[in-house]
Amino acid sequence: MSRIVVFGAGGRAGRAVTAEAVARGHEITAVVRDPARHAEFADGVEVVAGDVGDPASVASVTRGHDAAVNAVSPASDPEALKALGTLDAEVFSRAADALLATGVSRLIAIGLFANLLGADGRPIHDDPAAFPQELREFALAHTAGLERLRAQGEDGVDWLMLTPPPALDVAGPRTGAYRLGGEELPEGEGLSYADLAVAVVDEIESPRHHRTRVSVTGA
Repeated sequence: MSRIVVFGAGGRAGRAVTAEAVARGHEITAVVRDPARHAEFADGVEVVAGDVGDPASVASVTRGHDAAVNAVSPASDPEALKALGTLDAEVFSRAADALLATGVSRLIAIGLFANLLGADGRPIHDDPAAFPQELREFALAHTAGLERLRAQGEDGVDWLMLTPPPALDVAGPRTGAYRLGGEELPEGEGLSYADLAVAVVDEIESPRHHRTRVSVTGA
């Protein structure tokens, strides 16, 4: 059994990861902005207030844990992102900095498909035909967070960014199957949040990829 802290546990990915980890017998700390608004977690999950962009908050809630998951996003879909208004371009970079500074043994971050590479070798977010340009600012902020992780080098936190496809299925079943790829946008099936969570917890229990970014899609 591991002690895992999940940032963004109240969001779609965070809830799925928390549920999967609990089902496997891990001890979970669910980090949300307002614990009073989250009564949905299973018994035994410790729900705490925290801010992944605040180094002091991150250090406090991460202390004593074996692994951390960053499932925080300012918006869960394009409509919510458009409604957000002004985006903080440093939101993902600050989170990466705060998490790397903790020295936690294993860090899993949820990525964004838009900075995977298309068939032409360019990031998806640079292709207007493949990605809405009004969302490009969000994609670049996500990419900046990835680059912050990459800049750490080989001697720090053992991090991994798992990057799902564009269409994550909220109601999709847990099949327990998925495929991992590389830097390119994968072809094939979509992915449920439940199976994304399987991939996250698998990489905590039995790490296979280290200090890199991989794609994850349905099997």
